[in-house]
Amino acid sequence: MTAAPLPPGESPRHELGAFLRSRRERLTPKDMGLADAPGRRTPGLRRAEVAQLAGVSVSWYTWLEQGRVRTSEQVLRAVSRVLRLDTAETAHVLSFVEESGPPADVPTWVSRNLLTLVQSMAPHPAVVLDPHWDLLAWNAGYAALLTDPARLRPKQRNLLWLVFRWPPARTLLPDWEREARALLGQFRARAARRPDDPRFAELIGELLADDDAARWYERRETAGFHPSVRRFHHPDVGELRLRYVKLAAVDEPGHHFLAYLPDDRDSEEALRLLQASG
Repeated sequence: MTAAPLPPGESPRHELGAFLRSRRERLTPKDMGLADAPGRRTPGLRRAEVAQLAGVSVSWYTWLEQGRVRTSEQVLRAVSRVLRLDTAETAHVLSFVEESGPPADVPTWVSRNLLTLVQSMAPHPAVVLDPHWDLLAWNAGYAALLTDPARLRPKQRNLLWLVFRWPPARTLLPDWEREARALLGQFRARAARRPDDPRFAELIGELLADDDAARWYERRETAGFHPSVRRFHHPDVGELRLRYVKLAAVDEPGHHFLAYLPDDRDSEEALRLLQASG
């Protein structure tokens, strides 16, 4: 079964409702200490049961799943506790709390200061991403570790595209499935809040051409970012262990700076060899 991006005009409220419903259906009355009535047809918990445990009315919770009401942090936290959401899932739900006013515009340029920072990181790979995870700037270390984004078509210069649609990624990353799945979960959480954004829709359509991405996307999996050590198996220098660091650019809202820092001396030397060979 292949998932599809939200239809044009579909609101984030509907995405939130669908996510809550998917999590409600995975629980059982026994999980919550409730009696399982005979002849029960509803998979998982009933809406009335969630509403009762969360302290809201059945009609209000029904409207919440139908995408018909505004959201508040207090109620969403209560619903998240009832549905036993993990940290990443709870953060995803709370991201739908509606703010007043339109979202701030994200600059399409990268400042001289940020460009200088990216270049100064060499031989350590570094890159600047926009909210769609399109690559806006990168250094020679990044091009040597993965591939030079300048050789790709502009629409392919995207972190998700590299992980799922660039064939060498599956051998370059020994833990590809775990990392790709987590990355897609982070991306899905971002895209769900911008259903009318044509770039998100374009990227989702491209990703769903991959069977693994389509399967995980259908499950509405979400994930949060966690600093970690990532392993690479590079055809030229062998094994590397790199710490993945992500920073928000305060003076360029929406832009993020990513750097791969060596976790040991062998990885440090491998990065130097990579840049020298490039």
